[in-house]
Amino acid sequence: MTTPYLFINLDRVEAAYWKFRRCFPEAGIFYAVKANPAPEVLRLLARLGSQFDVASPAEADACLAAGAAAGDLSYGNTVKKSCDIAYAYRLGVRLFAFDCQEELDKLAAQAPGAKVLCRLEAASDGAAWPLARKFGCSAESAEALIVEAMRRGLLPWGISFHVGSQQTDPARWEEPLVRTGALFQRLAGRGIHLSTVNLGGGFPARYATPVPDLGVYRDSIRAALDAHLGGFSPHVMLEPGRGLVADAGVIVTQVILKSRREPAGRSWVYLDAGKFGGLAETMDECIQYRIRSVAAAGPEEAVVLAGPTCDSADILYERTEYRLPASLEEGDRLNILSAGAYTASYASIGFNGLTPLTEYFGRGGDAEAGEDLVMLQGAKED
Repeated sequence: MTTPYLFINLDRVEAAYWKFRRCFPEAGIFYAVKANPAPEVLRLLARLGSQFDVASPAEADACLAAGAAAGDLSYGNTVKKSCDIAYAYRLGVRLFAFDCQEELDKLAAQAPGAKVLCRLEAASDGAAWPLARKFGCSAESAEALIVEAMRRGLLPWGISFHVGSQQTDPARWEEPLVRTGALFQRLAGRGIHLSTVNLGGGFPARYATPVPDLGVYRDSIRAALDAHLGGFSPHVMLEPGRGLVADAGVIVTQVILKSRREPAGRSWVYLDAGKFGGLAETMDECIQYRIRSVAAAGPEEAVVLAGPTCDSADILYERTEYRLPASLEEGDRLNILSAGAYTASYASIGFNGLTPLTEYFGRGGDAEAGEDLVMLQGAKED
């Protein structure tokens, strides 16, 4: 197979889904489709009983085509065109998120009677990929918006928030749950009884820095729910994306150039996969993938890793020290592990005339997301 390509081990996706089910048996699991919208992934999760968090009409269509019911979709994006709300409503979607008056106005007009989740702002401390600032509102604004939603004929369903993607601190959910519990209490005093807390995503993958097991997140979240919402017994929603599919994927890439550059004097290793070809999350070196040499071995050296395009932003890792075999040369292959999320869906379509990242799907193989299967393709490009 010609590099670069992404291999997804569907057995790993299925195992991750059941681990979420075991850790959160009472929760609704709404897979964040944006992480990897491949039909093969969606069909598998629909068959397993997953629900879906969608951010566009195209994602809603993809879920329905994969076998999901419209009632299993949550339109969690708080920034939507009026026509897209209307389209989703015609499909049968009845759960929408919002975080401002203007979005509430659109929902009242285009999705009458729909259930709505008001999104609280939440800090992203501890997250490799922060989501603060662009989304969410204060608790005071949320209270007023929920009262207004009820007045406008919508059904206030609950509160949502997101503590940032690749969240490494299991305690980070507690602070927004404190505010959520207070909101439940104040709104109940006004005759509005919310039923649901959407904890969002943030559950991490296995990148270069070790992270706690999912069970540690479960224990911390359950304790916070009991402490701050125990009297309400809310239904819980989760929106795992990265946590479901990232560890199932491996990008196989080829070295296209290795050179020494001044003044650092380090070797620069240029790959045929770069920021515009699936590795957008290396921006600011936020997501630090584990990278393994397929065949080159021996003593290692510190390297700079860069992509193939003529854009100077296409540098993957320069500040973060990566070490690879000094014997590495053109044509050698590398495996980029835990690359099943936010890679193929981020890849550009033909920038510099380069082919978009191809996806392959299979089952079995090595625990590292099919690593031994892709290693069978050979150490060098044919």
